[in-house]
Amino acid sequence: MTDHYLRVEWGTKERFTEECIQINTAYKRRRKLSLQRKQLFIATTEGMSTTIFQVLLGGPFLTGYLLYLGADSSVIGFVLSIATLVNIVQLFIAFMAQKLQSRKWTLVIFIAIQRILWASTGLIPFVIDKEWWVPVFIILYASAFMANTVISVLWTSLLSDIVPAGVRGRYFGIRNTIMNALGSVMIFVGGKILDSNPESTGFSILFILAGIFGIINIVTFFFYPDLPFERSTEKQLLPMMKKPLMDASFMKSTMFLAAWLFLQSLVVPLFSYIMLDLLHINYQSLSLLTVVQTISMMLSFYIWGNLNARYSNKTLLFWTLPIIALSCITWGLLAFLPVLLVLLISHILLGIGGGGFNQLVFNFTIGDTPKSERPMFIAMFAAITGVTSFLGPMIGGQLFKIMRVFPEWVQQYGFQTVVGFVMLIVALTFGRRILREV
Repeated sequence: MTDHYLRVEWGTKERFTEECIQINTAYKRRRKLSLQRKQLFIATTEGMSTTIFQVLLGGPFLTGYLLYLGADSSVIGFVLSIATLVNIVQLFIAFMAQKLQSRKWTLVIFIAIQRILWASTGLIPFVIDKEWWVPVFIILYASAFMANTVISVLWTSLLSDIVPAGVRGRYFGIRNTIMNALGSVMIFVGGKILDSNPESTGFSILFILAGIFGIINIVTFFFYPDLPFERSTEKQLLPMMKKPLMDASFMKSTMFLAAWLFLQSLVVPLFSYIMLDLLHINYQSLSLLTVVQTISMMLSFYIWGNLNARYSNKTLLFWTLPIIALSCITWGLLAFLPVLLVLLISHILLGIGGGGFNQLVFNFTIGDTPKSERPMFIAMFAAITGVTSFLGPMIGGQLFKIMRVFPEWVQQYGFQTVVGFVMLIVALTFGRRILREV
């Protein structure tokens, strides 16, 4: 009777049920896609305030601020290496992360700590006697980047869950392009501010702006999703650490990249010091060169992202190495070409190669590693490369101090050129064998 009332036969009922299932599946798929788009939008929005904060306090402005506080090349090299040395702590953080109830709120807390500590270094000239400026800066800066080790593990882990594997290369290419476009604008603005005001006033303005965007940045993290965390199958620290150590392919690549970063960090982090203190480039010119580097990086992100859909992370990493080496070798052209022209070429090459390298290393650590063990893989990579990236600027800064008794050209371009040739040889020999996948 019910069948007659509905005028539906069993065959029709089955078709009706099947259509309902299809509609429900399509609705769930659209809902999932909509939720993913929202989460990706939040991650991109957060990146904008993060970029502004970091650009105003880092890069060439960090070097300039250290020179203003009275630091020499060895101290600058040490400070620039602190951010990488503390990465060793990530091994412990990756273990403790397994016990967290919420990645998101732990991330928010440490974001707030890091932003406040770093921004507070701007108060040093106003509240500390001059002889203590550099030591207090080092303490605050080191504390800020100790908090940053927690951020690195949790943010990378959370973002790897937010961004679907199939779109990671393209998404990060687009995201990095947006971030670097914004960074270029802020570098230009920052350079204008410093060149238009006395150093004390200029840096005060930069720190006030950074403080405002630091607060905005903390708030944006409130909107991140608190996704469920796939925990490691291991419960103890040592067995958990063994997982990446026993992965031969991962460790071989990691050890090579650590050695590469040592060579690279001997000179690249000190480019700003060389330009400001040895070549006497003003802040406006330095800012414009940094903007050119950032634009080159920005344009290359899209290309690297698309190539990543066809080639593996390791293969593309190999392709970035000779470009970075050439950015150092190019400094040798200062012997017979105008300074700004040579620096322009070098920064373009560094933007293309360095941008691709950073993007692909990130994709390598979150995409070529097992999901449940990813925090420890990320931490192991950061710890090993952190040690060599710490030693590079430290040794580089000391070498520049020693080279003050050498002819001026050795400091201005000789050392960078030699290191660049060594990097090129290493890339085309060891790099080709370890990273290139046929």
